[in-house]
Amino acid sequence: MLGEDINDSEGEIKVSFGYQCNGGGDGIPSGAVKGVESRSDIPRNGSFSCLSGAALSANATLANTNICNGLIGSDILPSLDSPNSFRRVLSSPSLSRLDILSSSLQSSMSNLSCSPPSPVGSYETDSYMLKTMSVPTRSDSFLNAVEVQVAGGAAGEDRVQAVCSKENEWLFCAIYDGFNGRDAADFLAGTLYETIMFNFNLLDSESKQYVPSIDSASDESSYSEMEVSSRSFRNGVLDILHRALSQAENDFLYMVEQEMEDRPDLVSVGSCVLVMLLHGNNLYTLNLGDSRAVLATFDEGNDMDQSGRLKAIQLTDSHTVDNELERTRLLSEHPDDSMPVIAGKVKGKLKVTRAFGVGYLKKKKLNDALMGILRVRNLISPPYISTEPSLNVHEISKSDHFVIIGSDGLFDFLSNEEAVKLVHSYISSNPSGDPAKFLVEQLVIKAAHSAGFSKGELLNIPAGRRRKYHDDVTVIVIILGTNHRTSKASTCI
Repeated sequence: MLGEDINDSEGEIKVSFGYQCNGGGDGIPSGAVKGVESRSDIPRNGSFSCLSGAALSANATLANTNICNGLIGSDILPSLDSPNSFRRVLSSPSLSRLDILSSSLQSSMSNLSCSPPSPVGSYETDSYMLKTMSVPTRSDSFLNAVEVQVAGGAAGEDRVQAVCSKENEWLFCAIYDGFNGRDAADFLAGTLYETIMFNFNLLDSESKQYVPSIDSASDESSYSEMEVSSRSFRNGVLDILHRALSQAENDFLYMVEQEMEDRPDLVSVGSCVLVMLLHGNNLYTLNLGDSRAVLATFDEGNDMDQSGRLKAIQLTDSHTVDNELERTRLLSEHPDDSMPVIAGKVKGKLKVTRAFGVGYLKKKKLNDALMGILRVRNLISPPYISTEPSLNVHEISKSDHFVIIGSDGLFDFLSNEEAVKLVHSYISSNPSGDPAKFLVEQLVIKAAHSAGFSKGELLNIPAGRRRKYHDDVTVIVIILGTNHRTSKASTCI
């Protein structure tokens, strides 16, 4: 069944977004790709040459709510919110919510939540990260740019963002896989990127003061200092991702507490989080839950332009009770609770062991807001769900070909190796195609076959009922480097 194509007329897999880098005259000509604005002026010296994305709903969702006193409910991705997939737009990001978050970080009083930032335990954080400083302008940070490409949207309870800058050569992607409702994923989509961007201003401004000058190419001590500075910067980036997530969690749970009398369901709403930042040759990842980032790389010593074998490397951890390390951690953290895992789920409720939100498994008073069978019995030693993310930085090599990031709905049906093999085969034979959309199509084929349906029959089942057969699915494929067949794999529908 794998490799079969889906006709667009048979289902709703019709919309995805793409960003193509085809400068230097050797890319696909302008106008060659339907639905994607060709950017021939984009330089070819970045670390990625293309990204494509696609998504498919399985869950039925309600309209946006008034979480955060209406600030998030009224304008979260208003023109992008598509239950079938997500669209590509060109814009410069608004600073309205960034200004709110900036004042929160400086005054410890947020207009979004009126809650103070929660401290995050620092792990080998450099002293410059902790200094009091004035807020730099947007132009101070490598994450800022005069012109950026922004894409975002929704599929069921999944939310997705992609932001990239051609001039500063960075790419930010995030998938928020919501559950028990869409409020947590909406909150993340509306605040996390701008919180991260604000914090990067601080890091970049300070780190510039610590870059040593090099008077001689033979000055080994200077090179050593530069390596230390580079390592410190990478640690600072990871720390910023960590702190931004902690701030978002603190703000969200505070708002849940304020509104749970009117909406007690908010205490059970949560989201997995997967953030990927590509800057220079460094690929940073942060994750909570079971979304994945999978790197496709050629075996060492093989020529990628010939028959070298691709292997799949998972860059993120799977935070579920099926992961023996996570299960052991959970049991050890609750020695007085004989049943932290019930029927293969944390307290019988969640398969994931780390997640954003889901306050009723973290605070007793939030659990008490629930009635009857919804309330967790014997909540002996909360929190049972951790908000401590897994963080990783990978230095991209010439052997690295592409990265797949996706919500767990993709990996319910495809292994890491299958997904990598499908993408590689597809971009080799379809130079003008969309590998992310192709992966979603292959998932639909497998899900339909498993349920005994044709693919058309499965796609005709309305969202909500179709959740019996597959989860919401969001996929982004990033083609790395400038020498990885970019003329054949630099376009997306």
